[in-house]
Amino acid sequence: MSDLEYILAVDLGTGGPKVAIVSTSGEVVVSELTEIPTDLLPNGGATQDPNSWWDAIKLSTRHLFEISSVSPNNIVAISTTGQWGSTVGIDENGKVVTDCILWMDSRGEKYSREVLAGIGPLEFEGFGLDKAFKFVTKTSGIPALQGNDPLGHYLLLKNEYPEIFNRVDKFLEPVDFLTFCFTGEKKATPASMILSWLVDIRDLSNASYVKDLIDITQRDESKLPQLIPIGSVAGGVTQEVSNELGIKAGIPVVSGTPDLLSACTGSGGLDDYEFHMAISTTSWLSCQVGKKKTDPFRQIATVPGPIKNRYMLANNHDTAGICLQWIKQSLYASSKEPKGEPKGEPKGGNDKSEEISYKDLDGILKDTSPGANGTMFTPWLGGERCPIDDQHLRGSFLNLSLETTKAEMLRAVYEGVAFNAKWMQDAVEHFVKRPTGPIRFIGGGAVSSEWCQIHADIMNTEILQVDEPLYANVRGAALFASLYLSKISIEDIKKNIKIKERFVPQPKNRKLYDLMYGEFKKIYKSQKAMYKSLNSSKNKDLFKK
Repeated sequence: MSDLEYILAVDLGTGGPKVAIVSTSGEVVVSELTEIPTDLLPNGGATQDPNSWWDAIKLSTRHLFEISSVSPNNIVAISTTGQWGSTVGIDENGKVVTDCILWMDSRGEKYSREVLAGIGPLEFEGFGLDKAFKFVTKTSGIPALQGNDPLGHYLLLKNEYPEIFNRVDKFLEPVDFLTFCFTGEKKATPASMILSWLVDIRDLSNASYVKDLIDITQRDESKLPQLIPIGSVAGGVTQEVSNELGIKAGIPVVSGTPDLLSACTGSGGLDDYEFHMAISTTSWLSCQVGKKKTDPFRQIATVPGPIKNRYMLANNHDTAGICLQWIKQSLYASSKEPKGEPKGEPKGGNDKSEEISYKDLDGILKDTSPGANGTMFTPWLGGERCPIDDQHLRGSFLNLSLETTKAEMLRAVYEGVAFNAKWMQDAVEHFVKRPTGPIRFIGGGAVSSEWCQIHADIMNTEILQVDEPLYANVRGAALFASLYLSKISIEDIKKNIKIKERFVPQPKNRKLYDLMYGEFKKIYKSQKAMYKSLNSSKNKDLFKK
């Protein structure tokens, strides 16, 4: 092993950074995840400390070298991936000015609405039509009215925290912040800047910031990072980082990518219209395509992809895998299960209570029937984006009865996430004008064979469970670097990504799931007014003590 070459790959998810040592051919040798808490603030705030990311990454890197047979001298590149649509402000000397404002932080909503609004007949759904047209024609998308994106974050700091705002030299996406930590370079790519919607991507070989869009959004162009091409080397590892981690100074740090791009590479689905689906905290269904396109009504757009001059679909469900975490904590955490149901594993420390594992949840699922005895769940715990953009939506259990069991409620959550995926699948197929075909499944949700089968049945398509699905992003980040450093070919990447198991739709469940999916689609139309009333900003204070 010591004679091989390796990539140090970092996947910065919302839950914290995963660091891995990966061979240039895509073998994950060893990895470590550090959980980072999110601070939830009043009025829709959500932040994390960027310094804690970097401290955790350094600690994990040193630990991985200790427990593996890989020498730091065999690291030939560094590659980062992770969450996007979040904002880190650093000063001229590179010091973090304030906590990272996360993609879910909507405190800047009123400022985004003011900036994006139109006048009279030039306004539609809150957007100025002339402004929206300029964004979509050049960048494929539009900043969010809800303020939960880089524009909202920028305007929040500018209007409410001017002292902090004035100290910021550059606003960076998390992956670009990590690039800075390794290299000292304040750089970004058309991929990492996607959700700023400031980059003209009509010609991916010549992408650049758009002055009109910078002006519309009241940005200070000097606070934007330098743009470099996707897949280029952002810089070399600094001597300071070399001294801390033991890796060689000057080794290349490849431009960071949003997890959408690394997931595509890590799934092995690198041909046009070869779909992959990821379920982690959020969820998406994507593939590579050859041209720029936008469907503003279904919230689907094409954005720069991992392969040169190719685009890929961007869409999102805000709450997917986190729904399972929620039901686990709500119904099963810290309690002894009734006789006949699997017992959890003891917690550490002095806590003598028992907590059920995700594997145990799968075991409970096996004792329930498809359809959960008619119980349905809408997985909109934090609103929704695709195929409708409505941040007022919330989760619901429907059709409960006195006979409904806890296990059936659990199955309804599994199935509700899959019904939502089917809803997005319909929108995606309309967008690409063809069926999705087999779908490569990655992320934490893909670990569950039960969930794979449920998705196959509800989406009525073959689900391909990618081997080691939890490693798809760090593997993809490493392979992305290997590809652009000419250490591996696209064909070799496709050969090296293995499919663990194939799940085909079961005909016996078709009639049942078609019925339930039909009812699922009606829920939004019939209840959207109720959700808006209960979750509007003007009524939120009524529910406070």
